[in-house]
Amino acid sequence: MTKSNSLSEIAFNPSCMEDYDPNAMSVQAARLYIQQFLNPITATEIIPVMQSLGRVLATDIISPSNVPNHHNSAMDGFALKVADADKNLKIIGTAFAGQPYLGELKAGECIKIMTGAVIPAGANTVVMQERVEMAGDGIRLNIAPKLGENIRPAGDDLKIGQSVLSKGHLLRPADLGLVASLGLGELCVYKPLKVAFFSTGDELIRVGNPLNEGQIYDSNRYTLFGMLSRLGVEINDLGVVPDNPDLLEVTLLSAASNNDVVITSGGVSVGEADYMKTLLTRHGQVLFWKINMKPGRPLAYGKVKGSNGQFAHYFGLPGNPVATMVSFYQFVREALITLMGSVAKPLPLFKVECTEAIKKATGRTEFQRGFLYEDLGVWKVKPLPNQSSGVLSSMSAANCFIVLSDTVGNCTSNTMVSIQLLEGII
Repeated sequence: MTKSNSLSEIAFNPSCMEDYDPNAMSVQAARLYIQQFLNPITATEIIPVMQSLGRVLATDIISPSNVPNHHNSAMDGFALKVADADKNLKIIGTAFAGQPYLGELKAGECIKIMTGAVIPAGANTVVMQERVEMAGDGIRLNIAPKLGENIRPAGDDLKIGQSVLSKGHLLRPADLGLVASLGLGELCVYKPLKVAFFSTGDELIRVGNPLNEGQIYDSNRYTLFGMLSRLGVEINDLGVVPDNPDLLEVTLLSAASNNDVVITSGGVSVGEADYMKTLLTRHGQVLFWKINMKPGRPLAYGKVKGSNGQFAHYFGLPGNPVATMVSFYQFVREALITLMGSVAKPLPLFKVECTEAIKKATGRTEFQRGFLYEDLGVWKVKPLPNQSSGVLSSMSAANCFIVLSDTVGNCTSNTMVSIQLLEGII
C-alpha cells in the first residue's frame, strides 16, 4: 500500500488503483487504506499529571534524577559490613525510610534498618531480621551474607539521563506513577482529539420518549459514547438526525467545522436513504466500501469539508448495533489513536479451544461474539447462540470476539480458534 494516490483521486476515480475494489474490501486492506490518510494532531498543551490518563505525550521524558536517588534497603533487617559477618555486632542505631542514620559504621557495629531506608555509610550488605539472633545489645548472624545483598542501588529503577517515555506514548495508570517518581507534576501532551457523532434515521427515537409502531430507541449513540470515553478524546454528541437532507447537511457541516473527526451510524448501506451518501460526495472525499466481514459489511471513510473550510476525518458505520461496535473496534479505534499522535498496537489474538461447531463461509472475516472461560486449567471459548448483528445483548454477554479469517470455513467443535479479548487489565 503506497501514498502515491490521494484520497480524492481514489474517492472520485476508484480505477486509478489497480488493486482497489470498493465492493470486495478485506479487513486488513481497509485498515491500511485508512492509515494512509491520517494526519495526527500537532497542537499541544501542558496539563497536571493526574489529568493526563489516556492522553498522548508530545515530548520525550528524560529522567532528571536517579530513581531511587540513594542506595536503600530492600527489607527490614540489619545493615553491616560483610567482613564482620562472623562477629557479635553491636547495634548502634536505627535507620528509617525518610530518616537516615547519619553516622558511619565502624568494625563490629551494625544498624537496624527498615525497608526503603538509606544504607548508612560503611555498610555494604543487609541481613534480614529473620536471619539473626539477638545477643544482649547486639546480634549474631546465623548465615553468611553476600556483598550487596538486599541493597537496592541508586538508579536501580531509572538513571539520570535515561529515556523514560517517548513522544507518542499513550499514558496508562502505571505511567502516571512513573512520571511522579521523577518529581514531575506536569506533562506536555497533544490536545485532545475532538470527535463528533450522530445517528441517522427516521425510525430512531431518543431515550425517554414513547415509541410508535416501527420506531426503535437509538442505542448506537450510547455505545459510541462509551467506546469513545475509553480513548480520552473530547466528545461532541449531536444526537439523532432524521432522514431530512437539509438537517443532515447542517449537522454534517457543523460537525466537520468544529471537530477533528465525525462519526455517523446508519445511512451508508445499500438500500438505505441515500441522503448521507449524496452529502458526503458533495462536501467531501469519501470512500464507500463493502467490507468482506460479518457483522459490519458497509463502511465509509474519508474527509468532509465543513462550512468554515476545515476538513474533518469521517467514519460512516453501519446502523445495526453490533455492526456499529465491531466496525468501531476494528477500524475506528486504531485510526483515532493514530490521529491522537500515538501508534495503535495491534489487538492481540490468542488461540483457544472452541467448544461448539461454527458455521461459516470462506471469503470473509467474521467476528463472532464469544464467552471465554476456564475449564480445569484450560481456557476455552463458547460462541453465543444468537450472532445477529441486531442483538446488542450479545455484546454485553460476550467477553471476546472469535475471529475467523476469510480463509476459514466451517469449524467443528474442539477446533482451536483465534480470540480477541474485549477488556484489558489496565
